[in-house]
Amino acid sequence: MSLNWEKLLYQLVRLLPPGCGIYIAYSGGLDSRELQHAMARLRPELEHELHAIHADHGLQPDSGSWSDHCERQCAMLGIRLHKVHLNLQVAAGESLEAVAREARYLAFSKIIGAGDLLLTAHHADDQVETVLLQLLRGAGVSGLAGMPAIKSWSQGWLARPLLPFSRQELEQYALDNALSWMEDETNRDVRFSRNLLRQRVVPQLKSRWPGLLKTIARSAGHCASAARLVDELAEADRGTCLGANPWRLSMAGLEKLSRIRQENLLRYWIRRQGLNLPNAHKIRRILSEVLTASEASHPLVRWHGAELRRYGAELYMMPPLPTPEPGWLVPWDGSYPLQLPAGLGQLLVDRQAMGIPENAWHEGRVRVGFRSSGLKCTPAGRSGSRSFKRLCQDMSIPAWLRPLVPLLLVDGEMAAVGDYCVCKPFAERELQAVVSVSYTHLTLPTMLAQC
Repeated sequence: MSLNWEKLLYQLVRLLPPGCGIYIAYSGGLDSRELQHAMARLRPELEHELHAIHADHGLQPDSGSWSDHCERQCAMLGIRLHKVHLNLQVAAGESLEAVAREARYLAFSKIIGAGDLLLTAHHADDQVETVLLQLLRGAGVSGLAGMPAIKSWSQGWLARPLLPFSRQELEQYALDNALSWMEDETNRDVRFSRNLLRQRVVPQLKSRWPGLLKTIARSAGHCASAARLVDELAEADRGTCLGANPWRLSMAGLEKLSRIRQENLLRYWIRRQGLNLPNAHKIRRILSEVLTASEASHPLVRWHGAELRRYGAELYMMPPLPTPEPGWLVPWDGSYPLQLPAGLGQLLVDRQAMGIPENAWHEGRVRVGFRSSGLKCTPAGRSGSRSFKRLCQDMSIPAWLRPLVPLLLVDGEMAAVGDYCVCKPFAERELQAVVSVSYTHLTLPTMLAQC
């Protein structure tokens, strides 16, 4: 097995451009230890720097000893180790396994760079457990496809080169190469669903169906093929339904699709934006409540890490909206980028033909805040004073985004609405040195910029 395994690894890493980094997700257990060992043996043939990443979940009193063990093993092989400590926050009803996995991959994504490769040590037995878990959750073909051998991920790639090999084959490889590793005592805790399958269910299935690993792998492959076909259909539908930007879908396009294609498109659209998929109940709510709502209403469906809303004739999908501190109002002289609260972005000054007079900045008369009642503005090039609400309606800014738009005030008078418009009389002072505002939207880069 050793020769075939290492040949497979070599073929994989040869696909990478020279200079890209290779990162091993290294727990210190049997599987990742073997992956580390095999990659170290291949290193003379590589044109890439080899790294390892160890995530300390902090769930065990002796987790520090695991980190020390990983550090020693990497030092012996001359592999640079990146250690990350995870501070897990598990809400009521959430799965510790799922929270830990999400936190782990998020930490990994912050370490690997553009074009780099992350290697994990998942094997054929892990794939069986994954498919069974997805089946028990009622997953569709995408979930039943299991873990792909390689996929684009974060800024680079994620690969699982050990998927063709069983746990038994890996154990034999460890014996043949006299490898040492750490044993995680929590792997025996059958309170965790994966451990229950591993310790009690899968052995029974193997005893009845000895070819279980290959059979499940073949079924997962069929589901992966079906999932690709389903995604191709969803991509074609997305092309006819896409709104002004990737965060929006046109209601007119959606209404032309059958219900099953609407469901398929919604799941595909949400997944493409990197957000968590909602359960079947949430999908049904979207179809029954949001799609049928009037244009004047503002329906909302929330799930973990995402929100879906409607405004006018479009659906909006986004991460949860931040909430600025009530009454937030700060002075700004324009000499530095102003960081907005709640991760909303920053304001920069941009010298143009019209804007707020420069003396207003120098005299400390400029304030930045958010929506406030009673303020009005006559936009440049228009006649008639408008309330902030009316301005937002004119610019098609949804009601639920309006509290997030920064306002620039001069002596308490509204001078500019973000970078959407400058108010009279400030816009008419063309002969003076003036400064307008450039709004860099960090939290909602396309949502706000293209409303």
